[in-house]
Amino acid sequence: MKKINWQVKLGAVLLLLSSIFYVTHYLIFKDAHHIFIYLLGDIAFIPIDVLIVTIIIHQLLIRREKAVMLKKLNMVIGAFYSEVGSRLLKSLKLFDEKKDYVGKELAVENTWSNKVFHETAKKIKKYEFSINSKKSDMQDLKIFLTSKRDFLLRLLENPNLLEHETFTELLWAVFHLTEELENRVDFKSLPQSDLNHLSGDIKRVYALLIYEWLFYMKHLKRDYPYLFSLAVRINPFSESASPIVV
Repeated sequence: MKKINWQVKLGAVLLLLSSIFYVTHYLIFKDAHHIFIYLLGDIAFIPIDVLIVTIIIHQLLIRREKAVMLKKLNMVIGAFYSEVGSRLLKSLKLFDEKKDYVGKELAVENTWSNKVFHETAKKIKKYEFSINSKKSDMQDLKIFLTSKRDFLLRLLENPNLLEHETFTELLWAVFHLTEELENRVDFKSLPQSDLNHLSGDIKRVYALLIYEWLFYMKHLKRDYPYLFSLAVRINPFSESASPIVV
């Protein structure tokens, strides 16, 4: 209410000042015709002014702000994959019964274009992963994820992540999987129904992790070729991955 009153008062003051200047103009020059010509011209220009300032310039500023925010988000996502994501991909692919097929699809190369990245991301989004929670050691996965809890919590504290829904969804999926694993002590004695449940949780994280990884790799190729070169060489889906340049 106070804000509205302040705006009304300011508007009234501005209108009063404008009226004073118009009256002063008339008293000095005695030319009402001239005043009304320019007044009508100024009023006629208001819609154009609104179009230029409110729509065009405002949209350009919003686009620029989004570009700056996206760059900051990509830095956060890069920190995530350096600290957690790449290692987690290596761990989760061991539960994938069709990891060889997925590995071929995700054999990112220096020649990949934006179109190839987008087409591969579409395939991954539609692909039905075959995850078996018994294929690898969930105890090791549990230890790794719990050791990274503080780092993941700090990522969630970043307000910019609210603008990146899919990455936020990934973080929540990772947190959920971490909690599921933390609340189990002996993975060898779990019933099949619970193993199927854990397979579903792993599958959710795995699919989201790969999807975000592809767009992160596309970002590196476009903006940081030297980082992209290393990321290609240590591709978590490559069996012969090596940082050594040959």
